[in-house]
This record gives sequence, structure tokens and C-alpha cells, in this order.
Amino acid sequence: MAYDDSNIFAKILRGEIPCNKVAEDDHTLAFEDIAPLRAVHVLVIPKGAYVDWRDFAATASDEEQAAFTRMIAQVAEVTGIADSGYRVISNIGRNGHQEVPHLHMHVLGGEAVGPLVDRS
Repeated sequence: MAYDDSNIFAKILRGEIPCNKVAEDDHTLAFEDIAPLRAVHVLVIPKGAYVDWRDFAATASDEEQAAFTRMIAQVAEVTGIADSGYRVISNIGRNGHQEVPHLHMHVLGGEAVGPLVDRS
């Protein structure tokens, strides 16, 4: 999957589409998912044009990678789910059901998130 700068997250980063911002720093943006699957559902994205983890790990600076990791923990604190528990998910590639070609993490919590995968 190639990076497509017309993807929805690129448009959010450019200010073309509004978002409900949870937190932001120089390298990362966190905002509420428009179709939340749990009481807390926040998306964390790097501001750089990275398709997935492989791309991000290979080409993002150490500072960008550290900021992205810290932002996930910050989101858990800000939303009040750090102590009760939460799940962090990244869908990568076709088999991982990645829908937007921009690296993003889903931070889900505020209630039980259920089993890791459906075993049926």
C-alpha cells in the first residue's frame, strides 16, 4: 500500500477536515474516532506521511517514534483509562484490514473491550 496524501488523516492534518482533538505535539495528533467502538476510542497518528509500522520504523526519526509512543500513554491518561485498562490496535495491510494508508493506532477503553479476536 502506497501513501496517498488525499487520505482522510492527511486531510485532518492539513485542517481540511475537522476533528475532536484529544492531544497534540510537534509530531503526533490524537483525536476521537468518528464512529467509536467503545466508550473511549481515540486515534493516534504521526504527523509525517507514514503508511504503516514498517514504513514508520524504517524512516521516521527517533524523536517522531518516541513522541508517537508517548502520545499513546498520554491519551490513556487524558481520557481516564490508564488505570482501568485499554487496548491499542493498529490494522496493517490487507490481511490486517487497514482502511486508511496512514499509520494510526486505535486506543480503546472506558469499558471491557472483549477478547483479542473472535474465536467463532
